[in-house]
Amino acid sequence: MLRIHIAMGMISSSRPTFNQSKQSCRFEEDFKYILLPVSYSLVFVVGFVLNAMAVWIFLKMRPWNRSTVYMFHLALSDLLYVLSLPTLIYYYANNSDWPFGKPACKVVRFLFYVNLYCSILFLTCISVHRYLGICHPIKALTLVSTRHAHLVCGMVWFLVTVCLVPNLYFVTISKRDNATLCHDTTTHGDFKEYVDYSSVVMVLLFVIPFLIIVVCYCLMARALCQPRLGVSAIQQGAASRQKSIKLIIVVLVVFVVSFVPFHVTRTLYYTSRVLDLNCNLLNIVNLTYKITRPLASVNSCIDPILYFLAGDHYRSKIISYLTMKRQTTSSQTPLNTTNHGIAMVYKNSPASEEMDK
Repeated sequence: MLRIHIAMGMISSSRPTFNQSKQSCRFEEDFKYILLPVSYSLVFVVGFVLNAMAVWIFLKMRPWNRSTVYMFHLALSDLLYVLSLPTLIYYYANNSDWPFGKPACKVVRFLFYVNLYCSILFLTCISVHRYLGICHPIKALTLVSTRHAHLVCGMVWFLVTVCLVPNLYFVTISKRDNATLCHDTTTHGDFKEYVDYSSVVMVLLFVIPFLIIVVCYCLMARALCQPRLGVSAIQQGAASRQKSIKLIIVVLVVFVVSFVPFHVTRTLYYTSRVLDLNCNLLNIVNLTYKITRPLASVNSCIDPILYFLAGDHYRSKIISYLTMKRQTTSSQTPLNTTNHGIAMVYKNSPASEEMDK
């Protein structure tokens, strides 16, 4: 009788509160116990091999130019993230039962967002660097150096870490049906505050960088489509133009596949929960959000394509390692005279050669 009265009371109420709604609505997400372990396993294997190789090759390519600095830190960020994936693979394969304790849960969720936003900011740095090299090659000589690139990367790590420190507070574990859950958000009581916090982080670390990338690539596309005064047709060769276009496409693919769907569905998911929508709609939104979570991790596998397209020196290194034919130091072209950064359209001009040193 007591249960009947409680149920009638909930039905007669005009609108359940946020906590009541979440307690009475159980997400139907058994699909994630297959989707997430399989997808994270693939990302771990592919991402670990490609990024470990990238870090190793970058370390052997010293001295670095500016684009290599950005790409090394991007590869390092991806590598740190994929190393945390085995715990999530076990967690979801074990039907969301977290055995590693609260600190490990906080660290794993923290590393996910560190990789996410470091990747976005490092890709932004690469995009701005390419924009300067293509549209303002002479000015870029005095604006940016390799030392400046190291400082920028240090600022990126610092900014992302500071912005995500509150995430260590919000993320926690809880008990449900004799299982320990490792939340990727926070408890019901702190959820609204978490949404406000994550919204600010999203604007600072995703929306603004994405707009910068779009503006840079629009200006670069215009420059690539127009002949440049004072530059010969050979210097504006088709090979360089195609390489620049390919690199633009790779960065945009990373955003379209990984970053944009994740942030859009996450925003819809958070908004639906805050607005306390009905359970069926919540389940639909939750389904789309859970599907895009592994997509946000796929960037760790797509980023190495950017390194492969970055220059002939990096490609030659990979080919020599894969074929087990290591070139001797004397047979290689000196590093300080080779363009092994991101190829520029006007790479044959003296200014462009100087910029890649």
